Amino acid sequence: MAQLFNADTGEPIGEITEAQLEFLVSQMEEEHALDQDYYLNADLLETWREQGADPALLDLLDKAMGAAEELNIRWSR
Repeated sequence: MAQLFNADTGEPIGEITEAQLEFLVSQMEEEHALDQDYYLNADLLETWREQGADPALLDLLDKAMGAAEELNIRWSR
């Protein structure tokens, strides 16, 4: 399992499965091999929803984003 955090505040977002982490890593652009920070926005989450991404992951990210239009996240094991 991996833990997601708000990269700006350090607040925990929640725990995700290895499959959910693999999805995030496969969808996001990494600047280097050890990159664990990602920028998300509401449009990206909607695109993933339309593509059939894991609803539990999307719900977690939606909740973390709240009323904001974007969110910076990081993960760790």
